[in-house]
Amino acid sequence: MSGGAYARKAPGTAKFGDFSELNGVVKDIVKESSYWERFGYDQCVVASGLLFLLPVGFVCLRFNGLLFVFGLALLGSVHVMVITKAAHAASHHAFCASKKLNDIFGIFFSEFCGAFTYFGAREAHVKVHHPHTNIIGLGDSSIWKAPSLWRSVYLFVAPFVLPFIAPFYSVSFVWGRWKLVVMNIVLMPLGFIGHFTCFRIISGLSVLWSLACLVITRSMFYCPYIHVNIFQHIGLSMYHPDHRPKRLRLMATGVLNLERNPFLDYFFGHSLINCHVEHHLFPQLSDYMCMKIKPTVSEYLQSQQLPYLEDSYWNRLKIFFARYTELMVDAPPITDFIGIQ
Repeated sequence: MSGGAYARKAPGTAKFGDFSELNGVVKDIVKESSYWERFGYDQCVVASGLLFLLPVGFVCLRFNGLLFVFGLALLGSVHVMVITKAAHAASHHAFCASKKLNDIFGIFFSEFCGAFTYFGAREAHVKVHHPHTNIIGLGDSSIWKAPSLWRSVYLFVAPFVLPFIAPFYSVSFVWGRWKLVVMNIVLMPLGFIGHFTCFRIISGLSVLWSLACLVITRSMFYCPYIHVNIFQHIGLSMYHPDHRPKRLRLMATGVLNLERNPFLDYFFGHSLINCHVEHHLFPQLSDYMCMKIKPTVSEYLQSQQLPYLEDSYWNRLKIFFARYTELMVDAPPITDFIGIQ
């Protein structure tokens, strides 16, 4: 069934807010899609970062001037790709067909590269945030919320220290589950050591310069990382647990897509940027598949008189800066979890 079929139906053909019809159409699209569309494209994007951009970035640091700056930018970009796009896909078992391989990749992306617990993030994000999006007391994306901070500090300064706070929070988050704790305290230091060693051996930097570059590349893009986590849910409709709407209406009113942006699309992934509505409706789909079903989802929601929320990154930033007290300080506490959106 094509997306256009919805437009020919009389209003009310499907039950208002019913998810089943849209789910059936999307399942058909997935069945007709190749492995390349379902997983291969996104695997190649991540591989291009790890196998090409990453080595180029380390080599560029052997030079001075603009090449050095370019190398830092490349390394920071690849790092944020791994800890957001790749780790996020793996957490939803959307990076490859095998659930076990998804977990293996997810542990590498999240714990070794990102210094944050993979299974803890899955618990908070996949099992709570997604099924209970914008339900008060349960699952919103207000991660790293710090209402005591001034708006400028929270939005533009505090994110730079998060990569180095995350390991300590990660261990406390899974404390008592000793296998996960041991995994954390083994893999996270190894990730830092491996990163530092690459600066020393491949880039030929001194100890102090290696430490400085490690800090810079890991924290470089944490501002947009935090922004993305708050822009697409906070400030939208919220519901009491006893009066929650059906799934389709919940996601249509509590999730927002950001407009396409070449950098964010590539390094953060479509499911976190311009296909976040699609991702919340079908979290098991890869970024490429979210893009493929986007016209169908948009048309279907509108045919059911439901909103399809979209806005630009810069407009959301202006809104949050202007209404920070209302949205981030006075807003009800929605979740105790910290994880990947």
